[in-house]
Amino acid sequence: MSVEMEQFTQKTDSKITTSYIAKKVHGELFGPEKIFKGIFNTLGHSKSGDIVIRHWINPEGIKIASKKEVAGIITQDPRDNAIKYAVKYGISIIVVEKIEIANAFALNWTIKKFAPQSHRVVVTGTNGKSTTSHMIFHILQTAGWNVYTNTDSKSEFNSLIDPMVPKQISEYALKLSKSRKKPANSGLIDALVIEVSEVQGWLDKVMKGHALIMTNAINPEIVVITNVALDHIGLINSLEESYEEILGSVKSIKSGVVVLNSNDDLVKKMGSYIDGKTRPFYHGHGCKLEFIDNSYKEINSAGLDNVSGIYFNKKLLIAMEKLPFKSKHFIENTLSAISACICLDISLNQIIKGVESYNALKRRFSVINEHPTIIDDFAHNPDGIKATIKSAAVTSKGKLWVVCSIRGSRGDEINIINSKAVAESLIELKSEYGLIISGSSDVVDNLNVVEDHEKKVFLETLTKYQIEYIFEEELKNALKKVLEISNDNDTILLIGAQGMDPASDLIGEMI
Repeated sequence: MSVEMEQFTQKTDSKITTSYIAKKVHGELFGPEKIFKGIFNTLGHSKSGDIVIRHWINPEGIKIASKKEVAGIITQDPRDNAIKYAVKYGISIIVVEKIEIANAFALNWTIKKFAPQSHRVVVTGTNGKSTTSHMIFHILQTAGWNVYTNTDSKSEFNSLIDPMVPKQISEYALKLSKSRKKPANSGLIDALVIEVSEVQGWLDKVMKGHALIMTNAINPEIVVITNVALDHIGLINSLEESYEEILGSVKSIKSGVVVLNSNDDLVKKMGSYIDGKTRPFYHGHGCKLEFIDNSYKEINSAGLDNVSGIYFNKKLLIAMEKLPFKSKHFIENTLSAISACICLDISLNQIIKGVESYNALKRRFSVINEHPTIIDDFAHNPDGIKATIKSAAVTSKGKLWVVCSIRGSRGDEINIINSKAVAESLIELKSEYGLIISGSSDVVDNLNVVEDHEKKVFLETLTKYQIEYIFEEELKNALKKVLEISNDNDTILLIGAQGMDPASDLIGEMI
């Protein structure tokens, strides 16, 4: 059996040792054998008895670990005699070839230890993972479940290539344990909704099979696939590669349900890989669960209510006017979330209540001002950019102003295709628009600086498509400019990744 598909049959009691862990993660142990009595943790938050997982560690990190009395350290890259120092300080250090295998082991062990009876849902795909995961989480909470999710507004914890998710699950179980006065491993967590990044890399190299490895470690009963598009340029460079990475989650589910977006041809194609122990649940046009607009001829031919909205078994479930989002890609995310909750046997009334009361994550088409309407969205890849601009244009009553940050330190190719997506989206608009581009040099850290060559290819692509634009090096000036030249009935759309993250706070101060 390959490392990637290993079942992680393991102990979860207090007598687990560092030599046992080394064997399970295919690593080499240096230093003394220790008993693991804590949780898997980061170095900064670690406590006595914990196991720290880090991509790399140096002697300074070893000294910190020694002071915290950790049981051991797992790393892929021990630097500057770190092994020698670990032995000197009496710390077990396990050196592995693939750090993702160590994190998969930690995730699997933590689930078996602290959430052994939980329902488990994995959400993956190129776009819409965070909204879908967070909506499932909200619906289950509305239904009264104790639920953990790793989704947050910045998608910081969906990589699963560090021990943050095992740490958070452990801490959530311990928190419930104190409030319920029951053991932390007594099944207090009802469900885990875990967003899995479709592609991950380290040192500019793709971690092959990331979604497969992590889904296998989680062992879910439901896998949700949102869509397949091109992102993470440099790690993967084609739709085919993206498809194969995402397909890993479908291949690794052992039994249960795979929720598939039938409006996406590549996602629909994944249904052919589902075996007898797993069943598909399709949503989309013509499926059991679908969104129907009252302009469609099917609504009358099927004798349905003349109301736009989400239909289940040809009966209106939620009217369009009560949906938290009205745009196409958000409606598809909502269908994915509802599908997962139906498969978890949540009542339709609870699902309706959860969807109608849902509030978006920050930077997920968040309306942060009126007059002018200001919309903030994390759109950072071609599909996300196109869908978001189209949705903003539909809702705009006046001129649409797009303020877009260039992706810094990500290379030329992603910036070329992002710029192309902006240009093509604006060309397709029938309404008037304006475009402001920012390098965000005043707000980004050293990991997200826009290089001169990245700015050059982004702006040259706009020029190639004959798109007029204003360029502002600093985000603050870009926001100031758009407020000066827009009218109260216009719509301002803020899009981009890290370079646009502070925009809502900055523009709030200006307003």
